[in-house]
Order: sequence, then C-alpha cells, then structure tokens
Amino acid sequence: MARRDDDPDFIEAIARGLDVIKVFGADRASMTVADVATATGLARPTARRILRTLESLGYVRSAAGAFTLTPRVLELGMVYVQSLGLWDVARPHMERLVARTGESTSIAQLDGSDIVYVARVAVPKIIALRVSIGTRFPAPQTSLGKVLLAGLAVDQLDAALAEPSRSGVQPRWRPDRAELDAVLRDVRAKGWALTDEQLAPGIRSVAAPLRDATGRVIAAMNVTVHAAETSLETLTGTYLPLLLRVAGDVSADFAQLQGLPVGHGELASPAESAG
Repeated sequence: MARRDDDPDFIEAIARGLDVIKVFGADRASMTVADVATATGLARPTARRILRTLESLGYVRSAAGAFTLTPRVLELGMVYVQSLGLWDVARPHMERLVARTGESTSIAQLDGSDIVYVARVAVPKIIALRVSIGTRFPAPQTSLGKVLLAGLAVDQLDAALAEPSRSGVQPRWRPDRAELDAVLRDVRAKGWALTDEQLAPGIRSVAAPLRDATGRVIAAMNVTVHAAETSLETLTGTYLPLLLRVAGDVSADFAQLQGLPVGHGELASPAESAG
C-alpha cells in the first residue's frame, strides 16, 4: 500500500505507481485490476488508472482482462546499476570467471537486511531458488550478504538487521545475533564468506567484496554451485582463488573509473595503460 508522508514534496501518485509494479512477482505474474487493488490496498478505480498509465508507458501489457509486466521494467533497475558503472566494469571479468569455473556468478548489494542482485552471468543449472536481476534474499544466510554485512560499521549493521526481510524466503539457518557477529568477524578476518545450504537445500557459494577507490565495500561477487555436484574442497580450493583474483580486478577497474574526469567513462585497456 502506498505510504502517506508528511513531507510536502512527497508525491503519493508516484508511490502508488511503484507499489503496483512491486506487487507482481513469480507467483503473481498476471493480475487483474481487482487482484492489484487487493494486493496494494488501493481502490479499484485508482488501481485501474495506474495500470492504464503504466500500460501507456510500456511497463505493463494487458490481455484477456489481466495485466503483466513487460521487460521495460528492467530499465528501472538497470538505470541504477549503470549509474554506478559497476556492470560495465564487472561484466567481462564475470564472463571470464564463468568460463573458468563453469558455474554462475552474481553481484549483489545490500538493501536493509536483504541482498538484491544487480548483475549476473549464469549457466543453466537447476537450483532450489531462482535468481535474476532484482531477486532479493535475506543477507545473513548468503555468502554475498555476509560479505556486505561484514563491511558495515556497528551502527550501520544494527540498522540493517533491524529492518525485516522483504524477500519472502524462509531460510534454513536462523542465527542469533551473537552467532552472526562471530561469523561476520571471521569474514572480516578472511576477506571472503562461505554459505553451505544455509539459505536453501543444494545452494553452496563463496563471495568476495568489491570495493571503490576509498576501499569501501560497495557490493559483493560470488560463485554459486550445486552442493550435490561440487564439494566444499573444490569450491574453496579451486574456485575461491579465482573469485578473489577477479573481485580484486573488478575493484581496481572500478577505482580507475572513479578516478576519470567527468565525461570520460571508458577504461583504458591494459595495453593502452602500459603505452
């Protein structure tokens, strides 16, 4: 439901439009006006006007009395990713990592107590939970989330964990704060994180931090495997060193990008840099 706000600059119509977009999901890919009204708490005439507006803008389409999102919705998230420059920097590195490991790799950032996937290069494998750009999981149970939480100051960590997860996922591992703090201390000491079926059965992964020019953790990158196919020894002994090297390269390239003057968004190739 769209929130009310005392700020005179708050535009509730925009909030309502975003609420409508967010009610669609894997289990609600197609929704009628009545469905949307019920899910958002909006009056049916309001829901209908918002859906028609979104249809005119190309963000939803209608057929047989029901509405579905269109791929144009992805633009909303990609604007954020592209504004960082992170995807352009990371993509070739991620593709090479996938070629070396034969496993999927993703980048995520923190949103409250959840991680949100912002970049991914995947291989076709069956896993317990489907992942795509914008997918949200609770942070403590993922290797990506552990890395991101470990990069926070104490007050930032408290604030993040105080926010309830909006992922809708019920994780297998539910640590108390003392147990989680111990895990995060270990992540800080090692510089990487492991998750072994703590989120869902069959999902095993390692993650490493991505840093900006100041050394601040801005995102995390992982390698994900199926537990039945890949041992912990292979994941940490073979794939982890490759991941750490790639994460370092992405961080270095992103720092170089940040150092360029405004309007110069392309990184020099190694040969150009050497020349």
